[in-house]
Amino acid sequence: MRTLTRAARRSARRALWVALSLCLAGSAAAADLRVFSSGAPAAVERVLAAQFARESGHRVEFTVANPAVIQQKLSGGEKPDIVILPAPIIDSMAKAGVLRPTSRVDLARVGVGLVVREGAPLPDISTAAAVRTTLLHARSIVIPDPAGGGQTGAALARMFAQMGIAEAVKPKLTLMQAIAGGVALVANGEVELGMFNISEVLPVKGVTLAGPLPSELQSYIVFAAAIHADSTSVAAAEGYIKLLSGPAAREHWTAGGLESMAR
Repeated sequence: MRTLTRAARRSARRALWVALSLCLAGSAAAADLRVFSSGAPAAVERVLAAQFARESGHRVEFTVANPAVIQQKLSGGEKPDIVILPAPIIDSMAKAGVLRPTSRVDLARVGVGLVVREGAPLPDISTAAAVRTTLLHARSIVIPDPAGGGQTGAALARMFAQMGIAEAVKPKLTLMQAIAGGVALVANGEVELGMFNISEVLPVKGVTLAGPLPSELQSYIVFAAAIHADSTSVAAAEGYIKLLSGPAAREHWTAGGLESMAR
């Protein structure tokens, strides 16, 4: 076997150290992004986060909760890299200096749908009148708590009032957020009907989406992303938001029950 000369060995060691240094530099550049997000878009965000990690090396960690809880965490001093919430809340937080105003990007919107237990007859919700009849005849209904800090429960409470059935459905209501088990109550037969953001219904097994509410009753939530003012991983955060908001993400948003805002 041919023996390496001393000079050749030194050259090989230098090459090894250069390669190792480059690897370490690449590891140091990789940032773990922290994302605070509403529940409705979170499933799609996680799918795209896996793609982002493969392509960039930046791992994404999520805290998923309703907007009120996320706002409490931020007020308490927590500093994620990215916040994804309904657009009006993002705008308010940007004006307050919590988020970088120039980083705000609309991602997707979601509407409200009605869900029943898998195998149950699908109710008629094709018109406002049909929805009214369905709700009045329902044995029990679960919706997000209107006082829970999210927009969907408040929008449904207003809808009941406008339809003149608020008092009639009140005894039938269970108030529970989808991500806290509201949809599961329908899946296991404890509640007959559920009304939630469509994206929060699709991942749950044991239920069937009867459909979105008709246009005259529909209430959309636009979700926007922005970078925290104190983020130390701005470039990585911008890259992930670009992926979430780009045309290539449209099919993922659609599959998750949302509509991409990409043009």
